Amino acid sequence: MEDTASSKKIIIVEDNASLAEIYKTRLELLGYTCYVAYNGIIALYFIQKELPDLVLLDLMIPDISGDQVLATMRKSSWGENIPVFVISNLNEADAPAGLRDLGIEGYAVKANLQNDQIDNIVKDILHPEDKETNNSSITSD
Repeated sequence: MEDTASSKKIIIVEDNASLAEIYKTRLELLGYTCYVAYNGIIALYFIQKELPDLVLLDLMIPDISGDQVLATMRKSSWGENIPVFVISNLNEADAPAGLRDLGIEGYAVKANLQNDQIDNIVKDILHPEDKETNNSSITSD
């Protein structure tokens, strides 16, 4: 457990309650503070209120879609610089156009994620200094 993780806040935007709980539990065990939003309205509320260090964003969520949550964030002073990593059931080619233009850290398909990959994704984004010093064989696209 890292001391720096305890000061990092993550908003998990995921309408599948079981999956959201898995992400939350894994990340809280690593010391992160996590909030779960099950729809786009609650996601925007939590993001604006908490100003997290990272948003894990599903695209297909109720009320306001994930791409619209991202667009709203990027148009606001409070959300323009918050890192966002998209985790969706859609392949990136099938996702709404322009996600990368709105500034995302990366994209993953839920079905392709295995075991501790979510942990590593979060660590690589929130602790890039660890990635540089621990030059592993993991590559990113």
